[in-house]
Amino acid sequence: MNRLFHVPLSPFCRKVRLVLAEKKIEVELVEERYWERDPDFLRRNPAAKVPVLRMDGRAMSESMAICEYLEERYPDPPLMPRDAAGRYEVRRLVGWFDDKFHNEVTANLLYERVNKKMMGQGYPDSTNVKTGARAIKYHLDYMGWLLDQRRWLAGDAMTLADFAAAAHFSSLDYISDVDWNRTQAVRDWYAKIKSRPAFRSILADHVPGFPPPPHYADLDF
Repeated sequence: MNRLFHVPLSPFCRKVRLVLAEKKIEVELVEERYWERDPDFLRRNPAAKVPVLRMDGRAMSESMAICEYLEERYPDPPLMPRDAAGRYEVRRLVGWFDDKFHNEVTANLLYERVNKKMMGQGYPDSTNVKTGARAIKYHLDYMGWLLDQRRWLAGDAMTLADFAAAAHFSSLDYISDVDWNRTQAVRDWYAKIKSRPAFRSILADHVPGFPPPPHYADLDF
């Protein structure tokens, strides 16, 4: 059985989970408290990060590398365009969400509100939370601008870029940190993507001590 060592609200783990589910690859989910630096886990990934996917006799780390491996190993349904320009745009947007969005928004909201408590690192830093709350407005507006021109974030077809964005937004939605009324195009995009069967396990997540809001698993908000 394939195994994914993960943390439920990690957007990087959720991105991999979405790809696995979309491609109908069965996997056992194993929660990993990576911050405790368990020796067995460090042998799987010396970087002490999740996700780690155990598949094909190897332990694979780094979420984007895992996703591209899965895309090459299981090409149907495709999550990367065939043309070089289209693949560039997908990779650019995945980088946008996993780097810029993560540093400006996810780390300041989710990590402050949830990860600090889980790791026993104290209380949220209100300055960081306010910074994240301001930054997400800019990113919502940028996504709205993209979706005014395209059916999906990177073009006319759903791609890994949509899963990268949805992984971050679903994690933030779990703690009610997304203003879905700010941009109708983004709200419609998220409703469309979270209605996919691949999203079912993510919408079923429940983190002890952090109950999701009533709308979290509601496909119609």
